[in-house]
Amino acid sequence: MSPEKLLYAKTHEWVSLENDGAARIATVGVSAFAVAALTDLVFMQLPPVGRQLSAGESFGEIESVKAVSDLYSPVDGEVVEVNQDLPNHLETLNTDPYGAGWLVRVRLTSEDSLRGLMDYATYQRQCDEEAH
Repeated sequence: MSPEKLLYAKTHEWVSLENDGAARIATVGVSAFAVAALTDLVFMQLPPVGRQLSAGESFGEIESVKAVSDLYSPVDGEVVEVNQDLPNHLETLNTDPYGAGWLVRVRLTSEDSLRGLMDYATYQRQCDEEAH
């Protein structure tokens, strides 16, 4: 996926939207900026399929040698798929954070949460501010 075509949460999660019949599915991942800031990743916990998420709610955690960080849902919905291989292959987040490094897929229950997300240019400005 092209980072320029994604939506972003202030907490550095990205969202890619697709239609699946009548439902909209959000693929959620964590940005390359966040992965670089965390550095050496050692552990990740992801939610079970079927868990209901609200935008802004913690749904898992990612741990590096430096810190443990919560993963926050950027959308409202139900987890319909989890990237089961990712916790055992955390290096994927370094090599392909916008593709094979996706975390969960969520069937949206409301599109209201999408209004709080940023486009790529806005997100880049946030990252630039945080880096200085």
